[in-house]
Amino acid sequence: MTSLGGAFLSHSAVFGVRMMFYAVLPSETSYKTPEEVPHYVNKATPFFLSFLAVEALVLYLRGKKKRMLRWNDALSSIGAGLVSELPHLLVRNIEMSSYLWVYEHWRVMELPWDSPSTWWLCMLGVDLGYYWVHRCAHEINFMWAGHQMHHSSQHYNLSTALRQGVFQRYSSWVFYLPLALFIPPAIFIAHIQFNLLYQFWIHTEIIDRLGPLEYILNTPSHHRVHHGVNRYCIDKNYAGVLIIWDRIFGTFEPEDRKDEVVYGLTHQINTWDPVRAQTCHWKHILSTVYHMPGLSNKLSVLLKGPGWQPGKPRLGCIEDIPDAHAPATLYNSTVTGVLNVYTVIQFILALILHETLIKNHKSMDTWTLLILILFIIWTLSNIGYFYDNKPYAAMSDLVRCAVILSVDYYLFSSRQMTPVVLPGLRFSAVTGLLVCLFSMIRPRHKDVDSKTD
Repeated sequence: MTSLGGAFLSHSAVFGVRMMFYAVLPSETSYKTPEEVPHYVNKATPFFLSFLAVEALVLYLRGKKKRMLRWNDALSSIGAGLVSELPHLLVRNIEMSSYLWVYEHWRVMELPWDSPSTWWLCMLGVDLGYYWVHRCAHEINFMWAGHQMHHSSQHYNLSTALRQGVFQRYSSWVFYLPLALFIPPAIFIAHIQFNLLYQFWIHTEIIDRLGPLEYILNTPSHHRVHHGVNRYCIDKNYAGVLIIWDRIFGTFEPEDRKDEVVYGLTHQINTWDPVRAQTCHWKHILSTVYHMPGLSNKLSVLLKGPGWQPGKPRLGCIEDIPDAHAPATLYNSTVTGVLNVYTVIQFILALILHETLIKNHKSMDTWTLLILILFIIWTLSNIGYFYDNKPYAAMSDLVRCAVILSVDYYLFSSRQMTPVVLPGLRFSAVTGLLVCLFSMIRPRHKDVDSKTD
């Protein structure tokens, strides 16, 4: 491996914590070829879980139990993150593929891969590119359809950071292509990961303002504003790592301690189903385009802001947005007892299967991979159905379990499963059959509307 050192550090817990804050050095994260760059995001899973546990503990000790993770919201957020990664198991990463192609055919210069100057230039370039990706994702409706998933939680905690949209990266790749004219791909691949990892820790309410760092860095305080639906929060603070871009381009807004931030969407979607949450705005766009008269107006629905209407400014009017203030009513339908334990167990099994696919998908045939991807999506959707108290939830999960048992022989005969996967699938299916039959004859839920504290 052609690295400038840090072989030991790259696998250490200390390095893992540092990479979550972008506190890494050029000498330990510079690589010559894309194949040598570690999958930093995949390696971050233990740190995601550890940070979530620390956040929950701090909230508990501070007596803010209402701010702690709720099973329905947390599983929905993490489930959305899992769904967002599944397409890349079947198709090439368009972000990386397009960057490599431009660099190979159109680069105007070749900066040295082992130069600290190249590393820092790329860091700034990726962060500036992210600012414009993020801003356009809020100001262009078809891009908002891919990003709104991230904003759909009414809670603001570290699990919200994992609530990622499956469609966003299919439009974001364009914004980074100018860097491919001179930045080596391996350096870009490292920084695009660190930029994403940095944004995890700022999704929390346990950290207050950070003094002078607030002038330079994107912090939890700045990002709370970005996730707010209070009118003063709308279309503000798009930064990834450096808040200077918002200050330069006029989109900065400090957190107002007198007006507590209310989180979510201006029109809440009220569902725990990660698939429905991923696709609901596309459904809205297509319906609006269909009923909108005139080709110009139809194109404007796609290319102008989510709040645009004929005769109004490109981004719509702030007066049309509900004037949200705390305390806000939270969507909190849930399940109790055995069914709650069941949904958590099914989620853990889906998570294990997801991690197994990430590590072993290249050795699997297409049909096996497709079956397992559909199984994960179906499992996560059914969990959402249960928490949403859908009347068809038990029947849908019953069918899911029957289907996986029916293809058991194929999966076994393919000999592409790790020793953990097949027992896990069978356990999921058998317990699912029993619990779903039980839930179809017993009351299974309660509805709760809670207030923010």
